[in-house]
Amino acid sequence: MYRYDTFDRQFVNERVAHYREQTERYLAGEIPDEEFLQLRLRNGLYVQRLAPMLRVAVPYGTLSSEQLRRLAHIARHWDRGYGHLSTRQNMQFNWPELAEVPDILESLAEVEMHAIQTSGNCIRNVTTDQFAGVASDESLDPRPYCELLRQWSTNHPEFDWLPRKFKIAVTGASSDRAAIAVHDIGLAVYRHTDSGVCFDVYVGGGQGRTPAVAQLIRQGLPVQHLLTYTEAIMRVYNRYGRRDNKYKARIKILVKAMTAEGFQQRVDEEWAHLKDSPSTLTEGEIERMEAFFRPHNYPAAEAFDLGGERLRDQQFDRWVRTNVTEHKVSGYAVVTLSTKITGVPPGDVSDAQMEAVADWADEFGFGEIRISHDQNFVLPDVPVARLSELWRNACEAQLGAANAGLLSDMICCPGGDYCSLANAKSIPLAEAIQRRFDDYDYQYDLGSLDINISGCMNACGHHHVGHIGILGVDKKGAEFYQISLGGHSGEHGLAASLGQIIGPSFSRATVPDVIARILDVFVAQRVEEETFLGCFRRIGMEPFKQQVYERAA
Repeated sequence: MYRYDTFDRQFVNERVAHYREQTERYLAGEIPDEEFLQLRLRNGLYVQRLAPMLRVAVPYGTLSSEQLRRLAHIARHWDRGYGHLSTRQNMQFNWPELAEVPDILESLAEVEMHAIQTSGNCIRNVTTDQFAGVASDESLDPRPYCELLRQWSTNHPEFDWLPRKFKIAVTGASSDRAAIAVHDIGLAVYRHTDSGVCFDVYVGGGQGRTPAVAQLIRQGLPVQHLLTYTEAIMRVYNRYGRRDNKYKARIKILVKAMTAEGFQQRVDEEWAHLKDSPSTLTEGEIERMEAFFRPHNYPAAEAFDLGGERLRDQQFDRWVRTNVTEHKVSGYAVVTLSTKITGVPPGDVSDAQMEAVADWADEFGFGEIRISHDQNFVLPDVPVARLSELWRNACEAQLGAANAGLLSDMICCPGGDYCSLANAKSIPLAEAIQRRFDDYDYQYDLGSLDINISGCMNACGHHHVGHIGILGVDKKGAEFYQISLGGHSGEHGLAASLGQIIGPSFSRATVPDVIARILDVFVAQRVEEETFLGCFRRIGMEPFKQQVYERAA
């Protein structure tokens, strides 16, 4: 993983010192609220419903065991003993004291971490596949290029005050676990036989109030032009993006207004001035960055057959089936540690759990951890021969649930329990659904099923791309929930799609019953091993709508 150099350390330390002075001046009444707002947002600090919330950057979801232990320390000393894994692969703390945030940032800087550009109208944390570098279906590790984009975009003088927030995702695998189709810029990186490393560039995707699937505007972009072409896109957006209406300020609105072809033409015109600018990547700089992400020196692992252990322990067998993913190196496996335990808000992890995961990363791997878009931890390099040992440890720490990719592995934003923007609570609804369907065999028989819950139209819970998406809405002061079907982020080689709203919204108490009726239709209608998404795409919305509303009547 990338390690700071002298410049990085000085940059982050100076940023902490600046923010400390700004906070002290604000608390002394020398900076008004409206001015401090932008200062704190640029340093990852929101003011939520009950307390400030600090969002810590975890670039492309990769962190070291030392860094995770520091996050555990922060949770214990400056928060309430836990943190929250976000769908942007970051860590959030929900209860810091405003006056103590500079101390937290200083503590983060000591282990090469920060909260810069995790909020505000700027280029946010660049995200990627949580299995990057180790996935068996990967053609190229995307993380070196994520890091190049991160360094280029941090405090970029042109793009520090965009019309709206801006999100970039990169994938290098055949299964798009980075959801590039619903990002402002989505990049698919691969190695071409003749041209070397190339990118296919998608723009204009996103969720929120007006969801959209990104449009392909360039194929086969050579790696040396990664930054120059991205800069051309950003210049066009910065110049023509709406600033008079925040609801129409995202790049997806601009791409729709110009059309993909018109937007591409503007970008190409701008790129003509940038193509050979100082932002052009040299071969030496590309190789320098790739060196940080070279594969580990894996000790040869003896062939190990898990069959005997799986036969002896049904619970372990279930966990292997759902939470263990094939590694590109024989004898190793990728493990997803689920945070989705009934009664615990999805994505919440205690300081003790963080320290346990850090210990396992050292003991079973190379000291590296990932945060997934599904709000889980991932250990990328576990010897197959030690999987059962890790599983037993994970169960003791309540991180051993065998549900990755199943119904109870829900994505869920903090919702109305914390967020001042939310129309409805997400966490209690997630728990109610988990309790209603808390039968492993039923969940496993259903197969891959994404239930995503958002407390408002900002879509932090990614409800638009859930196979079943749930959106909290306000009805004359009461909490109701709108349900959509058929969303998909583009994984498993299937085209991305936005969910279709099934009809009028439902009260919180009735949502588990509605989900049950939807699943009844799926079970009755599916063909052989058909997935929920495959079944929905085949039979359409009408059978689900009839079952839900006729039964309700």
